[in-house]
Amino acid sequence: MDVHTPELRSYNMSRITSKNTKPEIAFRKLLWKAGLRNYRIHKNLPGSPDIVFVRFNLAIFVDGCFWHGCKKCYGNRKIKTNAYYWKQKIINNFERDKRQTKLLKKMGWKVLRFWDHNIVQDPAKCISKIKNQTTL
Repeated sequence: MDVHTPELRSYNMSRITSKNTKPEIAFRKLLWKAGLRNYRIHKNLPGSPDIVFVRFNLAIFVDGCFWHGCKKCYGNRKIKTNAYYWKQKIINNFERDKRQTKLLKKMGWKVLRFWDHNIVQDPAKCISKIKNQTTL
């Protein structure tokens, strides 16, 4: 049972943005501190990567654990409201992510995807993976 009314839940969900999320902004700050500054945001590429290093053909996605179906964070969690809709939405998001990654690779791009929890728990490892892809 949801603790919110359907109207309040609907309002809350409608306020969630897909661009410039808190994890994306925090990650960009980490990149800046690490000296990784020559990136673009939301380049016109399949999937609209969150961060793009054009010079290195590197597209980076910061995937929200709930929205993109992280099994570590949400694998056994039960969705309380409108469960069928949200399960389908998350499955579709996960499948879309795979298709977009495959298409970008086919176009010659390197693709890195980071879960929210990766950035929070081990930001140095995330930065290291990017640095490995951005050295000539």
